[in-house]
Order: sequence, then C-alpha cells, then structure tokens
Amino acid sequence: MAEPVALVALAVEAAVGWPAGVYARIGHPVGAFAAIISGCETRWNQPSWSFAARRIAGVVVVLLLIVLVGGGAFALQRASAMLGGWGWLACALLAVPGLAQRSLLDHVRAVQVALANRDLAAGRGAVAMIVGRDTQKLDTAGVARAAIESLAESFCDGVAAPLFWLLVGGLPGLWVYKAINTADSLIGHREPRWRAFGWAAARTDDVLNLIPARLAGALFCLVGAGGWRIMWRDAGKHASPNAGWTEAAMAGALGLSLAGPIAYDNVVAVKPWIGDGSRDADARDIRRALGVYVRACLALWLVAGIIAWRL
Repeated sequence: MAEPVALVALAVEAAVGWPAGVYARIGHPVGAFAAIISGCETRWNQPSWSFAARRIAGVVVVLLLIVLVGGGAFALQRASAMLGGWGWLACALLAVPGLAQRSLLDHVRAVQVALANRDLAAGRGAVAMIVGRDTQKLDTAGVARAAIESLAESFCDGVAAPLFWLLVGGLPGLWVYKAINTADSLIGHREPRWRAFGWAAARTDDVLNLIPARLAGALFCLVGAGGWRIMWRDAGKHASPNAGWTEAAMAGALGLSLAGPIAYDNVVAVKPWIGDGSRDADARDIRRALGVYVRACLALWLVAGIIAWRL
C-alpha cells in the first residue's frame, strides 16, 4: 500500500479547513500567488503596449508561476521525503491548503441557513462572498441559484481538480494548478483590460480543468442519482468550456434550471438557462445540493483510498 497522501489531505482539510487563526498569522498560499500576479499585471499590462506584447507578457506570467510555484512545491516534496517514514504525512499536510471542501461547504451552508430563516438580506450578503455577480437585487430564488451554481462550479476548482493534480503530479501538480487557477480568477477575463494579458492564464486553466471538470460532472450524476441527460445536453451552453459540466450535472440532479440572465456591475448578461426545472429554487434546494456535494466529496475520499491501496 502506498502512502495515503491525498486521502489524509482530504480528511484533515474537511476536519479543520484553513483555520482563521492560521490565516490571520500567515495568510494563505493563494494570497502569495495573487500578490505575484497583481505585481506582474501592474508592471507589464501597460495600455500603451500592443495587444501582442501584452499577450506575450501574460505568457511570461504563466511560465513564471509554473517555475516558481512548481519548483518550490517540488523542493518541499523532496524535503518531506528526507524525513523518512513519516515524510508522506508532512507532504499531506502541505497539500491541505490546496483543497477547499470545508470552506466551500461553510460558505454555501451560510446562504442556506439565511434563506431557511427567511432572511433575504443575510442570504444576499452570504452569497456575495462566493459569487461575482450583483447580489443586492436578487430575490430568494436568485440567491439560491447563485449559491448552487457556485457550489457546483467550485467543486471542480476547489476540490476535484486540485485532488486530480495532486494524484497525477504530487505537490507540484496541486500547487501549479492552484496558481494558474488563481491567475485565471484575477486576470483571465474578456474585458479589454485583461483580454490580451490574461489570455494565457485563461487558456492554461481551461486545459488543466479539461479532465477534472468532466469527471466531477459525472460524479455529481452518480451520487445525485440522475442528471446525465441534462449534463450532456446543456454543458456546452456555459461560457466556460469546463464549468458547464458540473453546473449542468447539478441542475439535472436537482431538477432545477440554473444560470440564465445575470447582472455584473449593473449590466445584465443574457446567458442561456441550464436545466429543465420550471420552479423557483429555495433553501431546500441548496440543502439538497449540499447533500450531493458532500456525497461527491466522500466519493473522492474513496477514490483516493483505493488509489493508495492499489499502488
């Protein structure tokens, strides 16, 4: 039996997450990635530069992240191995901050509790912590949909994909993925300011999520006992080549319609509906979505355990 690095990392993160006290003292590795990316963006994403020059600068940022983060993670993995028989445990603990099972569950549950208590204002405030859309004018159904959509999409970004790359590439695989995913979140946008500079980050993130997103969508259908038809039919309706797989799978499993028109900075983006449901989403649907999410996370634990046992 191989050392259960991934399984232990999942279990520890689910139990304690990234405690607020630790965050207050040392921050989070993603914060360091964000500082590097923001610094590069300030220096290299100059409006006076040509489109091609800014695109090349964005490619350099991605390469810089791969070298710095991948190299640092490789060094830590080698150092862990030098600890002897318990080095794998150190490696598992170093992987914990790259997973987000507990954080995602806590944030979405806060929305569910607020809506269950009929506190729409609190629900809007809670969902604003996890989505980028305008939330102040959302009704109960809009808040519930936003929470479920974020849960479905973030299951891939925060749990399934980091675990996939941890299993494939060890600590370097996990942390390079997290660095690129952070870059995509910060600069991988289509607005004029980032279209050229963020192109490499967005495309690299698309490639890294290509397999995990489809596996995560299939997992939702398995543990949700349905959703296959909607996933195959509607995954391509999402603007992202990957996010639609988990969102459509969740919509199908719950019998809801998700997505649709969404406002960003007071501008309504007309997006197609995903799913067949005609009723409004509510707190009960968020609770059902959380049930699917928890079962999917436990299924990943099982996969991690089987891989460790078989290897």
